[in-house]
Amino acid sequence: MTTFGYFLSSEEHDPKELVRQAKLAEEAGFEALWISDHYHPWLDEQGESSFVWSVIGAVSQATSLPVTTAVTCPIIRIHPAIIAQAAATAQILLDGRFRLGVGTGEALNEHILGDQWPPAEERQRMLEEAVDVIRELWTGELVTYHGEFYEVDTARLYSLPDQPPPIYISGFGPKSVELAGRLGDGYIHTAPAGDMVEAFHKAGGEGKPSAAGLKVCWADDEAEARKTVHRLWPNQGIPGEAAQLLPLPRHFEQLSELVTEEAATASTPCGSSPEAHLDAVRQYVDAGFDEVYIAQIGPEQEGFFSFYSAEILPRLKDGR
Repeated sequence: MTTFGYFLSSEEHDPKELVRQAKLAEEAGFEALWISDHYHPWLDEQGESSFVWSVIGAVSQATSLPVTTAVTCPIIRIHPAIIAQAAATAQILLDGRFRLGVGTGEALNEHILGDQWPPAEERQRMLEEAVDVIRELWTGELVTYHGEFYEVDTARLYSLPDQPPPIYISGFGPKSVELAGRLGDGYIHTAPAGDMVEAFHKAGGEGKPSAAGLKVCWADDEAEARKTVHRLWPNQGIPGEAAQLLPLPRHFEQLSELVTEEAATASTPCGSSPEAHLDAVRQYVDAGFDEVYIAQIGPEQEGFFSFYSAEILPRLKDGR
């Protein structure tokens, strides 16, 4: 049975607004939350990027919904030993409703301490080792670890939940999907890619949950909604590996000048047609994802939640 959740955009809204949206999401009938983990927004126009662990703490006291990071990069900017502590604390505050979503990240967020940005294959090895470090620390034992990438010296976590949080791993190509199936407790993607779900299952993910997210833009006026998407998220239309390699929002802005409104909105339902929104979400359901998370682009949050509460979520849930 598919779970329908709301995707909190840390790049677009300040921390208090994210907590407010989390409460609105629960009131509207959403069943879970994703939250992005960035140091920089993709573009200056998006304008925000708060520390996700503080926001998760606040959300834990404001709603009863499960929360997943989508996704945290535990390989460069923050050492996996610190992520292990942060995630354990989040799991306690959320009474067991936290899931740690992890991935290999982007230079946009991970270059800030002056570290070299490694190639994709090395980052995948780093992620595998980081997950190993995190899980060892979650045992509550005294841990000394000497790996290829990470050192841990006689560290022990004292504040531990009854059960450690599941680790969901994001993957967009064959090697990362294989890693997710072999190592993860779940899988994260951002497109209605049934072939990726199938590959995850074949790699060891059979019986494990798969989750995906999409962006929409509800507004009374479809043309205005399309303009909002093109203004705030034109980077959706940037193809290839650039999203992993560019270090600053201004670089994304420069590339985004080449992205037309049509390209920016190609995968984003805009306006107030229920069928457009339902068709977009159902593509993810039909692809086999167990959890689907929807983000509203722009300031029309109250209208979006009212629309989804009345027009979209009841019909999606009826189809489960």
